[in-house]
Amino acid sequence: MDFTLWDILRNLLLAARWTLALSAAAFIGGGVVGIAVMVARIDRRRPVQRGAELYIGLFQGTPLLMQLFLVFFGLPMLGLRIEPWTAAVLALTLSASAYLAEIWRGGVQALPLGQWDAGASLGLHYVAQLRLVILPQAFRITRAPTVGFLVQLVKSTALTSIIGFEEMMRAANAISNATFAPFEVYGFVALIYFAMCFPLTRYARALERKESFAGR
Repeated sequence: MDFTLWDILRNLLLAARWTLALSAAAFIGGGVVGIAVMVARIDRRRPVQRGAELYIGLFQGTPLLMQLFLVFFGLPMLGLRIEPWTAAVLALTLSASAYLAEIWRGGVQALPLGQWDAGASLGLHYVAQLRLVILPQAFRITRAPTVGFLVQLVKSTALTSIIGFEEMMRAANAISNATFAPFEVYGFVALIYFAMCFPLTRYARALERKESFAGR
């Protein structure tokens, strides 16, 4: 069967939907877990803080590919059956949470201590101070690095093809084997990744300029 360039591109675009879905799921899940890890990281209780540091160090200090293998091949050995989609989301979520926690912790620590005092003077307890005063400001000043990390997360989804998840890179490998046209196939893959990531990169730079201008 002969494949036209449109056939190749169409199939890659269909597979790209799963790349975007995986990126979104991992980013949302990583954000939820990352907030919890970040709060533990700035906790005044040393054991809690050390536990968060260990969590972050574990996922930042080991390759994402190894984490994917441990989730996909390790959990079944413990009696937990897991599909490639679930394994990919879980591994990327855990990895993303470690990086997002550190990004947001930097935003919290960049705030003047007077912000905490202002919250306390209003009679707010610690959780309320975080929710109403500290975190909104921390998220605002870390928008650019957060978006920048999302770009890296989108590109990291390519690794999930190793465990059999049908995202764009796995589809590209199958199409390349069928068409014997690796240059065209992977050229389209590069263009699609660029189309997904370049707007985010530009947006992150715009946020950086805006934040830099606001800080003057």
